[in-house]
Amino acid sequence: MILRGKNVALSLLAVGVAAVAGYLLRSRGGDRATGQPKADVGARIVEDIPAEATVIDASSERLRELPGVGRAIRRAIRYDAREEWEHVTLEREGAWDIVDALRRSLPYYENDDDAHNGVYVRYDDRVVVLDAIGWARMEEPVQ
Repeated sequence: MILRGKNVALSLLAVGVAAVAGYLLRSRGGDRATGQPKADVGARIVEDIPAEATVIDASSERLRELPGVGRAIRRAIRYDAREEWEHVTLEREGAWDIVDALRRSLPYYENDDDAHNGVYVRYDDRVVVLDAIGWARMEEPVQ
Protein backbone atom coordinates (compact mmCIF):
# COMPACT_ATOMS: atom_id res chain seq x y z
CA MET A 1 0.00 0.00 0.00
CA ILE A 2 2.82 2.43 0.84
CA LEU A 3 4.60 1.58 -2.43
CA ARG A 4 1.44 2.31 -4.40
CA GLY A 5 1.03 5.66 -2.61
CA LYS A 6 4.60 6.63 -3.50
CA ASN A 7 3.97 5.80 -7.18
CA VAL A 8 0.83 7.97 -7.21
CA ALA A 9 2.68 10.81 -5.45
CA LEU A 10 5.58 10.63 -7.94
CA SER A 11 3.14 10.62 -10.86
CA LEU A 12 1.34 13.67 -9.45
CA LEU A 13 4.66 15.41 -8.89
CA ALA A 14 5.74 14.74 -12.51
CA VAL A 15 2.43 16.09 -13.86
CA GLY A 16 2.71 19.16 -11.63
CA VAL A 17 6.27 19.89 -12.76
CA ALA A 18 5.24 19.53 -16.40
CA ALA A 19 2.30 21.88 -15.86
CA VAL A 20 4.49 24.52 -14.21
CA ALA A 21 7.12 24.22 -16.97
CA GLY A 22 4.42 24.61 -19.63
CA TYR A 23 3.00 27.65 -17.87
CA LEU A 24 6.43 29.29 -17.62
CA LEU A 25 7.24 28.65 -21.27
CA ARG A 26 3.90 30.03 -22.36
CA SER A 27 4.04 33.09 -20.13
CA ARG A 28 7.51 34.03 -21.41
CA GLY A 29 5.96 34.58 -24.82
CA GLY A 30 4.06 37.57 -23.45
CA ASP A 31 2.07 39.41 -26.07
CA ARG A 32 3.78 37.83 -29.05
CA ALA A 33 1.59 36.76 -31.90
CA THR A 34 0.61 33.13 -32.06
CA GLY A 35 2.27 32.70 -35.44
CA GLN A 36 5.58 33.44 -37.07
CA PRO A 37 5.07 36.03 -39.83
CA LYS A 38 6.38 35.04 -43.24
CA ALA A 39 6.57 36.59 -46.65
CA ASP A 40 7.23 34.84 -49.91
CA VAL A 41 8.79 36.95 -52.67
CA GLY A 42 8.44 35.28 -56.05
CA ALA A 43 9.88 36.08 -59.47
CA ARG A 44 9.57 34.65 -62.95
CA ILE A 45 10.66 35.64 -66.43
CA VAL A 46 7.91 36.89 -68.72
CA GLU A 47 7.84 37.40 -72.47
CA ASP A 48 4.54 39.28 -72.73
CA ILE A 49 4.42 42.58 -70.89
CA PRO A 50 1.01 44.22 -70.54
CA ALA A 51 0.85 47.58 -72.32
CA GLU A 52 -0.37 49.25 -69.11
CA ALA A 53 2.43 47.83 -66.94
CA THR A 54 5.31 50.08 -65.93
CA VAL A 55 8.67 48.29 -66.21
CA ILE A 56 11.30 49.45 -63.74
CA ASP A 57 15.03 48.77 -63.85
CA ALA A 58 16.55 46.18 -61.51
CA SER A 59 18.96 48.83 -60.26
CA SER A 60 16.09 50.82 -58.74
CA GLU A 61 17.07 51.96 -55.26
CA ARG A 62 13.59 51.30 -53.84
CA LEU A 63 13.66 47.78 -55.25
CA ARG A 64 17.10 47.09 -53.74
CA GLU A 65 15.87 48.20 -50.30
CA LEU A 66 13.38 45.32 -50.12
CA PRO A 67 14.86 42.17 -48.56
CA GLY A 68 14.69 39.03 -50.67
CA VAL A 69 13.69 40.81 -53.89
CA GLY A 70 17.14 40.85 -55.49
CA ARG A 71 17.70 37.23 -54.56
CA ALA A 72 14.36 36.19 -56.09
CA ILE A 73 15.18 38.05 -59.32
CA ARG A 74 18.64 36.47 -59.56
CA ARG A 75 17.18 32.99 -58.97
CA ALA A 76 14.57 33.52 -61.70
CA ILE A 77 17.33 34.57 -64.13
CA ARG A 78 19.74 31.81 -63.08
CA TYR A 79 17.13 29.03 -63.41
CA ASP A 80 15.40 30.58 -66.44
CA ALA A 81 12.12 30.48 -64.51
CA ARG A 82 9.39 30.89 -67.09
CA GLU A 83 6.91 28.22 -66.05
CA GLU A 84 7.42 28.28 -62.29
CA TRP A 85 8.03 31.02 -59.74
CA GLU A 86 11.40 31.17 -58.03
CA HIS A 87 10.82 32.38 -54.51
CA VAL A 88 12.54 33.50 -51.36
CA THR A 89 10.82 32.98 -48.02
CA LEU A 90 11.46 35.56 -45.31
CA GLU A 91 10.64 34.47 -41.79
CA ARG A 92 10.99 37.39 -39.40
CA GLU A 93 9.22 40.32 -37.81
CA GLY A 94 8.17 42.84 -40.40
CA ALA A 95 7.92 40.23 -43.16
CA TRP A 96 4.44 41.43 -44.10
CA ASP A 97 5.81 44.97 -44.52
CA ILE A 98 7.77 43.70 -47.52
CA VAL A 99 4.54 42.55 -49.16
CA ASP A 100 2.96 45.96 -48.53
CA ALA A 101 6.03 47.84 -49.78
CA LEU A 102 6.21 45.80 -52.97
CA ARG A 103 2.55 46.46 -53.72
CA ARG A 104 2.33 50.08 -52.59
CA SER A 105 5.67 51.79 -53.17
CA LEU A 106 6.46 50.29 -56.58
CA PRO A 107 4.41 50.32 -59.79
CA TYR A 108 2.36 47.18 -59.07
CA TYR A 109 0.41 45.97 -62.10
CA GLU A 110 -2.96 44.47 -61.24
CA ASN A 111 -5.58 43.49 -63.74
CA ASP A 112 -8.12 40.77 -64.47
CA ASP A 113 -6.55 39.73 -67.76
CA ASP A 114 -4.25 36.77 -68.29
CA ALA A 115 -1.07 38.72 -67.48
CA HIS A 116 0.70 38.21 -64.18
CA ASN A 117 -0.02 40.69 -61.42
CA GLY A 118 3.11 42.15 -59.87
CA VAL A 119 6.00 44.52 -60.38
CA TYR A 120 7.65 44.24 -63.80
CA VAL A 121 11.43 44.56 -63.63
CA ARG A 122 13.99 44.79 -66.45
CA TYR A 123 17.12 42.78 -65.66
CA ASP A 124 19.66 43.09 -68.50
CA ASP A 125 17.78 41.90 -71.59
CA ARG A 126 14.98 40.10 -69.72
CA VAL A 127 11.86 41.16 -67.89
CA VAL A 128 10.90 39.54 -64.61
CA VAL A 129 7.62 39.93 -62.76
CA LEU A 130 7.75 40.05 -58.95
CA ASP A 131 5.01 39.40 -56.46
CA ALA A 132 4.81 38.68 -52.75
CA ILE A 133 2.41 37.14 -50.28
CA GLY A 134 2.47 37.12 -46.50
CA TRP A 135 1.06 34.75 -43.92
CA ALA A 136 1.54 33.48 -40.40
CA ARG A 137 1.93 29.88 -39.37
CA MET A 138 -0.46 29.30 -36.52
CA GLU A 139 1.07 27.49 -33.58
CA GLU A 140 -2.32 26.91 -31.99
CA PRO A 141 -5.65 26.23 -33.70
CA VAL A 142 -7.93 29.24 -34.03
CA GLN A 143 -11.03 28.78 -31.88
